[in-house]
Formats: sequence, structure tokens, C-alpha cells
Amino acid sequence: MGQEMYEDALAENDKLKSRLDDSKQELTKIRTQLDKVTQEKQALEKRVTDMEEELKVLTELKSDNQRLKDENSALIRVISKLSK
Repeated sequence: MGQEMYEDALAENDKLKSRLDDSKQELTKIRTQLDKVTQEKQALEKRVTDMEEELKVLTELKSDNQRLKDENSALIRVISKLSK
């Protein structure tokens, strides 16, 4: 009777060790996926920041361009009046 209980306990122990190993492998896999997702998130956040900066510069350039167009129109009017 004692030998049978011992063998049952060993078998149960082996089964639990196997399940633990499977769980450890799954955890490693999940951690790897999490690291990958975290890196992708950081890359996307950087991309968004870069695009926001580009948009800011583009807005400033459009504003400068409009100001220069306005100044050009004013200069053309002055030259036109002077040449009459």
C-alpha cells in the first residue's frame, strides 16, 4: 500500500512539474510578446511626436508663406504707384 501511494505521489509530482514547465514556457512567450508590443508602442509614440512636430513646422511655414505673399502684394502696389 505504501509503495503504491509513493508511486502515485511521484506520478502526481511529475505531472505538476510538467505543468509548471509548460506554464513557465507560456510566461516566457507572453513576456516576449509584451516586450514586442511595448517596443511597437514606443515606436508609434515617437512617430506621433515626430509628426506633431512636422505639423507644427508646416503650420509655421504656411504662415510665413502667407505673410510673404502679403508683403509681395504690398510691394507690387507700391512699385505700381511709384511707376505712374
